[in-house]
Formats: sequence, C-alpha cells, structure tokens
Amino acid sequence: MSIQDPIANLFSSINNAQSRAKESVVVPSSTKKVALVEILRKEGYLGAYSVSEDTKPQLTIKLRYFEGLPVIKQLKRLSKPGLREYSGFKDLPSVNGGLGVAIISTNKGLMTDQQAREAELGGEVICSVF
Repeated sequence: MSIQDPIANLFSSINNAQSRAKESVVVPSSTKKVALVEILRKEGYLGAYSVSEDTKPQLTIKLRYFEGLPVIKQLKRLSKPGLREYSGFKDLPSVNGGLGVAIISTNKGLMTDQQAREAELGGEVICSVF
C-alpha cells in the first residue's frame, strides 16, 4: 500500500504519538521529511532524530514535552496534494501572531516563514506549527 501524502502521514504520526505520550516515533524516511524535522528541531518543537541505514530507511524522532504536555500544540498541513497553497513573501502567513512557525518550501530549500521574509522568498506553504 502506498502513502498518498507522506508529509501528512508524518504529522499524523507525531500528533498520535504525542497524544499517547510516547517518547519517540518511527516513520519511513525521505529527504523532505528529514528537512522538515530538522527545522522543527531547530525551532525547539522536536528533540533529536536519527535515520537508519537500512534498505528502507526509517526516521526516528524524539518528541519533546514541557511539564508533561507536548511542546507542539498544533501541527497542521496547509498545502495538500489536491490543493497546493503558494504565497509570495509579502503574503506569508503569521501563525498565532508570530508565536508559531510556518514552514515554506522555496527555491532555496525549506525554511521558516521568518527566514523566507528576510530572504524575500515566497513558495509553497507546507505547514503551520504552534
């Protein structure tokens, strides 16, 4: 069985694992997923991660909690395979008044909404995190 939207599957796995207070989650790996997880790690939403060297690599992500509650309150997929959402750098979304992060896929790679504004780059709005 093939996965229609691997990024949405990653987000669902993270949300489900956090709702069950799991320490980590394991999902199939891809370069885009690793880039997304790296941004979320740098922003402080996720802990360390590792990629296995198997024939089918697996991405193991350590989840973060603060005072027993998940650090990620909302992880939402904005641009979907059936309806892509693009935005210019002037129109990039602000998540919860700047408290959250939107991840943008630009021609220079994945970056946060703040980094895209500073670089004056628009692109596909992948997700929002709060």
